[in-house]
Amino acid sequence: MSETNTKKVTGTKVGVVTSSKRDKTRTVAVEYQKVHAKYGKRLRREAKFQVHDESNESGEGDRVEIAQCRPLSKTKSWRLVRVLEKAPEAVSHNAEAPTAG
Repeated sequence: MSETNTKKVTGTKVGVVTSSKRDKTRTVAVEYQKVHAKYGKRLRREAKFQVHDESNESGEGDRVEIAQCRPLSKTKSWRLVRVLEKAPEAVSHNAEAPTAG
């Protein structure tokens, strides 16, 4: 029987990178819904996690999958599993605009 290297990581979350300013650390926002105890209305909530990105492969706006790991610092105990979707690149309007002359 052949084994594959596609091991499924349990306990993962999917979120969007909101900050990539630090070396090997990303801030990831994960949205979830919570039901109000009294009124039963669904409320949209957001949790932010400090994530370890060893190879600095993710950038702002990317959808990423993260998993919990041992504490790496005071606030960082999550690691980047993979980048699901890269953020669309900002279009430069100066390069496309025709020059007047």
